[in-house]
Amino acid sequence: MSNQNKKVVFSGAQPTGSLTLGNYIGAVQNWKVLEEEHDCLYCIVDSHSLTIRHDPKEFRKTSLSFLVQYLASGLDPEKNIIYFQSHVPQHAELSWILGCNTYVGELNRMTQFKDKSEKNKDNINSGLFTYPVLMAADILLYRANLVPVGEDQKQHLEITRDIAMRFNNLYGETFPIPEAHTPKVGARIMSLQEPTKKMSKSDDNVNGTIFLMDSDDVIMKKMKRAVTDSENLVAYRDEQPGVKNLITIYSRLSGLSIEEIVSKYEGKGYGAFKKDTAEVIIEFLRPFKKSYEDYMNNLDYVEKVYKNGAKRAYELAEDTMSLVRSRIGLIEK
Repeated sequence: MSNQNKKVVFSGAQPTGSLTLGNYIGAVQNWKVLEEEHDCLYCIVDSHSLTIRHDPKEFRKTSLSFLVQYLASGLDPEKNIIYFQSHVPQHAELSWILGCNTYVGELNRMTQFKDKSEKNKDNINSGLFTYPVLMAADILLYRANLVPVGEDQKQHLEITRDIAMRFNNLYGETFPIPEAHTPKVGARIMSLQEPTKKMSKSDDNVNGTIFLMDSDDVIMKKMKRAVTDSENLVAYRDEQPGVKNLITIYSRLSGLSIEEIVSKYEGKGYGAFKKDTAEVIIEFLRPFKKSYEDYMNNLDYVEKVYKNGAKRAYELAEDTMSLVRSRIGLIEK
């Protein structure tokens, strides 16, 4: 890492398909700020994805594509560490040690295990149950101070904090207690179909989510189907969550203020507004898609990025593991 005075930020994401417009506006646009102020690790948590049945060839392809999307989004591999979780074996090593310091009762209370078990009734495996321990290991392995988390991951961060405090109390000060990171600049982008819910790549209704890899035609169709209301009034207010969400997207991607957008569509209705919002999204994503294509045509460079990222992550992880092994009484290699 570049500077010991900088705080460490760890972010892990499963390689499931494509980043969403919500990811981009809510998180990716803040990465440039983060890389100047903090030491950041961006991990593709492919080991976590193994809890769900998958096709190996497709999984390999999706994992690589997901990492390339990070690069195409402007993440600088020199300023940030970008790597695959499975390439750093200390994630699994620390997970076992932390698992021995995690209570079954704590894991039983995790709501995501119940949710995922409901969705995967034919494959309720132990990995789904111990998932939060591996997530804790991901974070604590780099002694991270800050973790960007959504509402659905806050419970996982809480158990990470509990595990870290328990370990420190038992074996001596080893891990900083990580905190949730809230971007200085951000916007919560909601589902196009259920505007009271956050836009998510795991949404069962694909029409609710715009993916960065969606074609222009698909984006236009999804926007035309976006839920609004019967008022036919472009206004930024809580009583019109669907319209408010679209205005937020339009504003963040075009640079126009909320007031300018509302004024522009006064008396014009939703048809023109939705069409123009779709065109703003399409134009905004054009450079991303060009960059993505360029990286996919230069996979030798992409391989260097993730191998170098894994090497840098490995060195940091080994520093932590050397301390952890010493703390718990294991004989050093």
